[in-house]
Amino acid sequence: MISTIFQENDLIPIPEASRWATAFLRKPVSTSNIGYLIQYALIKKHDDNGTPAVSLSELKSYYEQNKKYTEAKWSKDESLNWALSFSNCTEAETTKHVHRLHPYKGKFIPQLVEYFLDAHTDAFKKEVYFKAGDLVLDPFCGSGTTLVEANELGINAIGTDVSLFNTLIANCKIDEVDMFALEREIDAITTKLQVHYKQTTLADFENAFMEKLADFNTKYFSSYEYKTAIRNKTINEKEYSKQKVAEFMPTYTALTEKYGISLETDEKSFLTKWFLPSVREELYLVRDLINAASDEKIRNVLTVLLSRTMRSCRATTHSDLATLLEPVKTPYYCTKHYKICKPLFSITKWWGTYSKDTVNRLYQFSQLRTKTAQLCVTGDSRTIDLTAELQNKNPALAEVLKTQKLQGIFSSPPYVGLIDYHEQHAYAYELFCFPRRDTQEIGPLRNGQTLDARSAYVEGIAEVLLNCKKYLADDYNVFLVANDKYNLYPSIAEKAGMKIVNRYERPVLNRTEKAKNAYSETIFHLKEATE
Repeated sequence: MISTIFQENDLIPIPEASRWATAFLRKPVSTSNIGYLIQYALIKKHDDNGTPAVSLSELKSYYEQNKKYTEAKWSKDESLNWALSFSNCTEAETTKHVHRLHPYKGKFIPQLVEYFLDAHTDAFKKEVYFKAGDLVLDPFCGSGTTLVEANELGINAIGTDVSLFNTLIANCKIDEVDMFALEREIDAITTKLQVHYKQTTLADFENAFMEKLADFNTKYFSSYEYKTAIRNKTINEKEYSKQKVAEFMPTYTALTEKYGISLETDEKSFLTKWFLPSVREELYLVRDLINAASDEKIRNVLTVLLSRTMRSCRATTHSDLATLLEPVKTPYYCTKHYKICKPLFSITKWWGTYSKDTVNRLYQFSQLRTKTAQLCVTGDSRTIDLTAELQNKNPALAEVLKTQKLQGIFSSPPYVGLIDYHEQHAYAYELFCFPRRDTQEIGPLRNGQTLDARSAYVEGIAEVLLNCKKYLADDYNVFLVANDKYNLYPSIAEKAGMKIVNRYERPVLNRTEKAKNAYSETIFHLKEATE
């Protein structure tokens, strides 16, 4: 914990702190970023003659300690390319425009894709691999980052993915949509959702509940001293919070009984287990309204929008949102926010927030869009017939593939034994009745990281590359992003008839799906093996 000692003339207003931090760190730091540090007791908020302020020396000390720790952690490894960490990029930059239409585990940041696809060279990247008008492939397309960046750079691109929902997200990002019609559909659905909400007792319940909860949190959890004591471990957070939650529970129980709020859940399905009854009712309502929309591209965007909304409305704690543990139906102590938080009883707030955000992001990307073609198709990349798939879905792109072939690949294959790619979006698969292809995933979490699992992974990735080679130009360039802690990629390259001609090592510090620890990964550059 940093020192909170400061001098009287050391206080600066929060807007000034934002400007100072921006200059000090050489990257944008907003007032919201400063507010985050205050909220989590990383620095203290002061009152300077009625103006919210922070201590400059305390702020500087925080940033210096954080920077020293991060650099010390990675500077020991001279093979790492620090520039490829993109640590100078803000979260707004790494999640720019459509890249944050929907959460996705394992997503690489757009700056990494841009680095290898664009026309610049530097001390590490000594030649240009792709140019405007080229055609590239991402055989593990995920949420479509490669396709979006290819469009920005004037490069045609094809994506394939075994998950139908992944291809839906990717295509929503790159499809041109009638924005006025989309906004009309959103407004109509929002109105009907609000009418439904007001016809229930939810509004009165939530108003009464939040008033009681805010008062309780202010009394027992809101002080800087409490948060600091938690960080310094001078009080038993677990025992104290357990006691306070127990104190608040009679209030909660009385309110749910007064307003007739059902908390019933069961193990019959994902939806009935992880969503409270009032939330499920709203989800079904909005889903049916979406299915009634006549324009397919608008339906797809609305589907992704509702999926993003429902992900934030699962009956779980804030800290367990990415990895579900147990359903939460009552107020709970939140280790992320240092106070008592509550489960969600309605999707109205998040639907409204994400509706505006989705429209804004689509508009932002429309200003950058180039007149190039991108498409993601659903299928097993080990066996998919790209020519046939494109001929059926985008004949113009099929012709590009036929005449000029693929200049290369930029992709991040699944990491062995890390993620079940269908299960991470199980809620969407169930609500929209999408078919699942879990058995076709390569290296899923459920198979673990045993020797047999690693062997199967090597065979699977090699088969993908072999299938892709029939579409590749002679002097192709393949870039695969991997955390290869088991040293599997030399064997993969050999089995695919390729050779690793270069490795770009980078620390991973900025991720769109946050996790606790930084790690390093390799960008393998592969070309055709020659005798």
